[in-house]
This record gives sequence, C-alpha cells and structure tokens, in this order.
Amino acid sequence: EDYAAARKIDPLVLTGGRLFPDMFPLNRQIHIATDQVKFCMARLSGTEAPKFDDKETSFDELQARIDKTIAYLQGFKPAQIDGTENKAIEVKPANGNPRNYQGMNYLFDSVYPNFFFHVTMAYAILRHNGVEVGKTDFLGDTERVKR
Repeated sequence: EDYAAARKIDPLVLTGGRLFPDMFPLNRQIHIATDQVKFCMARLSGTEAPKFDDKETSFDELQARIDKTIAYLQGFKPAQIDGTENKAIEVKPANGNPRNYQGMNYLFDSVYPNFFFHVTMAYAILRHNGVEVGKTDFLGDTERVKR
C-alpha cells in the first residue's frame, strides 16, 4: 500500500495484479490462502468455518480478512484437533471430484502445499509489480527466532 501511494499507483492495480492472464490476482491468492487454514481447522475440529465474502479487493479489506482468519485460529484449543491424525476428511472442490484424506495427510499433502503456493504467488505478484520485498519478508522476522 505504501509502495502504491509513493508511486501514485491505484492500489487496486496491485491487488488485482497477476503474473499471467490465466492466473488468479493477488486478492484471490489471499482469499485462497486464508481459506486453506480456516477450512483446515474447521474440518479437523468438526466445526463450521466462518463464511467470508471473497469480495475483498483493497489492502485494508485484505488485511481485515487476514486478521479475521488469525482471530478464528486463535480461538481453538489444541484439544480440539488432538488425535485427528487419522480422521476421515473429505474435501469437495467446487469444480472437481471429492478428495478423501486422513487428518495428517490432509494437513501435509493438501493444506500446507496449497497455503504456501498461494502465499508465494502473492509474494511473486508483488515482486513482479516492483514492490521491494525479499526472502526475509516472506520468511518473517528471523531475528525473533531463537536458535
């Protein structure tokens, strides 16, 4: 957002930016990444995931969605998902056949790869559009990590 303001670029140009015409734009990458984690927790815990509008386009709206997702995750206690390693999970994609997993395989074979793919695409879209982010921005504050 600061990058767009400094260069007098409409922020929607960035949030609607894509790497290639047939790929999702930045805002949709954020929608999917947040959906991955909220649906994971809901499926593993046997609860209902909150509904998001999937209409967020501005940086403020996207940040609010991320904040809502984090707040949702923080509302869980470990006991709600403990022992779900072998739980049967069925994922019904809107445009495909249902996929069946066991809890741990769902997390490691579906959620993690999809989450990181879409976060990486968001990062790549920003870099492609000139935003000066780097590997440490993707990895987070490594100074806080105790070795």
